[in-house]
Amino acid sequence: MIYADIIVDISVDNLDKTYQFAVPKHLEEKAVVGALVKFPFGKANRIIKGYIISLSQTPKIDISYIKEISEVVDDALVMESHLIKLASWIREQYGATLNDALKVVLPVKQTVKMIEKRTICLQWSKEETENLLKEVQRKGYKARIRFLTVLLDKGQLDYEEAIHQYGITRPVIQAMEEQGVIRVEAKTLYRNPIKNKQEMQKPVTLTEKQQEIVNDFTKEYEEGKRRTYLLHGITGSGKTEVYMEMMDHVLKQGKQVILLIPEIALTYQTVMRFYKRFGDRISIMNSRLSKGERYDQYLRAKQGEIDIMIGPRSALFTPFEKLGLIIIDEEHEGSYKSEMPPKYHAREVAIYRASLLEASVILGSATPSLEAYKRAKDGEYKLYELKERVNQAALPKVYIVDLREELKKKNKSIFSEKLKELIQDRLDKKEQIMLFLNRRGFAGFVSCRSCGHVMKCPHCDVSLTYHTGRRADQLVCHYCGYEEPMPKKCPSCGSPYIATFGTGTQKVEEMVKKEFPSARVLRMDMDTTAGKDGHEKILSAFAKQEADILVGTQMIVKGHDFGNVSLVGILAADLSLYANDYRAAEKTFQLLTQAAGRAGRSKNNGEVVIQTYSPTNYSVTTAAVNDYVGFYEKEILFRTMMKYPPVSNILVAFLTSKNEQSVEQASELFKAAVLDYKQQECVRLEQAQENESISEDVIKEELEIIGPVKANVAKVNDIYRYVLYMKHMDYIYLRNLKNFMEGFIEYSKIFNGCSVQFDFNPMSSY
Repeated sequence: MIYADIIVDISVDNLDKTYQFAVPKHLEEKAVVGALVKFPFGKANRIIKGYIISLSQTPKIDISYIKEISEVVDDALVMESHLIKLASWIREQYGATLNDALKVVLPVKQTVKMIEKRTICLQWSKEETENLLKEVQRKGYKARIRFLTVLLDKGQLDYEEAIHQYGITRPVIQAMEEQGVIRVEAKTLYRNPIKNKQEMQKPVTLTEKQQEIVNDFTKEYEEGKRRTYLLHGITGSGKTEVYMEMMDHVLKQGKQVILLIPEIALTYQTVMRFYKRFGDRISIMNSRLSKGERYDQYLRAKQGEIDIMIGPRSALFTPFEKLGLIIIDEEHEGSYKSEMPPKYHAREVAIYRASLLEASVILGSATPSLEAYKRAKDGEYKLYELKERVNQAALPKVYIVDLREELKKKNKSIFSEKLKELIQDRLDKKEQIMLFLNRRGFAGFVSCRSCGHVMKCPHCDVSLTYHTGRRADQLVCHYCGYEEPMPKKCPSCGSPYIATFGTGTQKVEEMVKKEFPSARVLRMDMDTTAGKDGHEKILSAFAKQEADILVGTQMIVKGHDFGNVSLVGILAADLSLYANDYRAAEKTFQLLTQAAGRAGRSKNNGEVVIQTYSPTNYSVTTAAVNDYVGFYEKEILFRTMMKYPPVSNILVAFLTSKNEQSVEQASELFKAAVLDYKQQECVRLEQAQENESISEDVIKEELEIIGPVKANVAKVNDIYRYVLYMKHMDYIYLRNLKNFMEGFIEYSKIFNGCSVQFDFNPMSSY
């Protein structure tokens, strides 16, 4: 008898373990690891579904208690065994249930009816068919006369054409097939999301530095070295061409490639660059595809009909068995971190999946995350650098405009005098302009328009967030819970011009049209790109120069290449600079650098205007001169002082409940449990130190606990939200703490009705 260990397809913590069932003889062939099965569960023998995690011939309990699997679900997808191992690792590293992790690694959840092209082919000889035609003519069978006449003329006929154009009924076709006159051939047609295909192009000639990087990578690959590389290349330095050469080498070894791109940058323009090089062996996977398109790409990958998959985070789980390379472009992007449990980061998961299949990983960015760059500096990753643009293109000239000075000049417009002057100049020259509104991380921070002073927490060095409450308007820190009333005047200069800061893209569009009535304006934001091809239509129109000015949020600055753009205006750098997030400076630097990189990418010299109330902030000044290393050195110093990632690690416990009292009590109890764990660990670590089995740095490091406090948004849909922060330099320490907390939840009744999520090193504040 074969026994299957099954995980129940219900994401509930107390069911997050395997149950053993017997596999009946008639299901042994179908009941493979990764299959979805049905089985009787519980005392009531309710039929539910689950996934087979492993098979064995050894029962774990008395066989009299082991029930049998009822059936294997025929139309369900089967997970590869290495993806099940990956799911188990994700569950252990990031929390959530194994069932949740399994659903993450299965990017397509259900089968979709296949599209078939059926062709009717004549089987009989011409002489036999002519004799049959004479016979049906004598009997007056009009449909068969038409049918045989066409088949004699063409030899074969499309099934749908036979029915709709020639009026042949299905019973007639079936009868002639049974007679042996014809045969019906069926061919599966895959829904291909790549439309408007273009001719293949030969690879471009690489620069000396690009070729040097490719040669080093290919040499190590041929030597069997599989490692993680960080490609740090300034905007316009030709990282994509380097990717393509690396991909080409790996494909020639008979391997497959996954290329991850942030969904916001996954455009027709981007995909076509790769299609022109690699042709039909390439496909895409993203959320805008229909269910049928996603299912077909999954099948094509599983059956080995494609070698390259391009897509956002979910494409990482493409079922390639011969995976040789994973490339993560724009690796600094926050969208690579999942916002739903398990809250994994694609970078870490990619590196682990690569280790399972002996593949390499390339991380690429003009503005690498501090995590990736620190690991490269520490030697964990190998660092490649491209410091110059291709074709000797110059970096744009950058102007930093102090908006405080504009206010002194009585200019209350969102456009500085310098930006207005340059916009008019470009309109006169028939060149294009991009206006970028930095709304990312906007959280209602409060600043003074006279002196630029920002209301900040005295304990955490993050901006306070504006809240309207029952008592009065309050400014709140979402890291430590500090509160103070909203000031009427600026505490720094006494100006009455102190208020929340923010402007929307729609308002900017209206102001552009008012200020420059002759300009053709396009707006690109969540509203204008809601449709399936929303991004594509706007970007295509702008690329064809059907508009002079493109107004948008961060989605307009992600890897797009418009040769006629010679001016980029960044309207308000401060919107992300003073978000209540320890990554605020990093995100601001990345966005400013990426936005500036859109200007002057061809023959036209580019210019960039950065409008800010903080012209001396290092995020702004280093972005203006494209100095990543200068920014990194200042920011890593701040992170070291504050014990923020990547120097230390943060674990967040996020608790929610419909009952505020319950969630508050649960969070306090949670904190008590963490303090108890901390005490136990202190004793254990002291013992380990005596045995010299642990480093002195870990011994010295104390677990910091912050909170519990109400979340950034304390209530959503009548659900109350609390957070507890824990800091420690050792990730494994926090992972073990997470495991302890999961066990604590399971055995404490106070958590009934409370949901708990864990998040390591969050990409945004709670």
